[in-house]
Amino acid sequence: MKLFIEGGGDSNQLKTECRKGFTQFITAAGVSKRPRLVACGSRNDAYDSFCTEIKSGKPAMLLVDSEAEVATNHQQGDSDTWTPWAHLKQRQGDEWDKPDGVTDTQCHFMVECMENWFLADRKTLEKFFGQNFHAGSLPAANRAIEFIPKTEVYSALKKATSKSKKGEYGKGNHSFKLLAEINANLVVDASPWAKRFITELKKAMA
Repeated sequence: MKLFIEGGGDSNQLKTECRKGFTQFITAAGVSKRPRLVACGSRNDAYDSFCTEIKSGKPAMLLVDSEAEVATNHQQGDSDTWTPWAHLKQRQGDEWDKPDGVTDTQCHFMVECMENWFLADRKTLEKFFGQNFHAGSLPAANRAIEFIPKTEVYSALKKATSKSKKGEYGKGNHSFKLLAEINANLVVDASPWAKRFITELKKAMA
């Protein structure tokens, strides 16, 4: 099975780092048999590649940012009954159709973006950025990570890292290296959508 991921930009080097980061993350979360990871760059490219794979009759999963808060009615009851495709159809800028024959358990979110996951493991953030990392600039630790808007996450990370040893947080420079190092179990515990992703991935790869 292939897992189509939003991320990796346009460069081969970044796509390699994206695959590496997600491989580490998925493995650390306890997925022993892994899918083939495809770093697609943009979210539209991830969706298009996923649709092409599905049309050819092959099994696939899609992992993208939700880009916005997921409405309560799309995440009620057990996580295998959640409706991410409805969120994507309604979201301005996406308005994606669910491909024929595809289920909601084949679609997964980083809510609102991958950087939200980093907030679940502040110790690794501090260790990664080193000296002069300012943890006080991050959102309060008792806030649910999925309810922190993407814009706030980015600005908080930039502020917290602006004087750090590794320099200001940059998606290209740091994101996938950091993903490879964070504690995946902390992310799964803090993010219901991450937990759903790992649960359904384990089922699909069984």
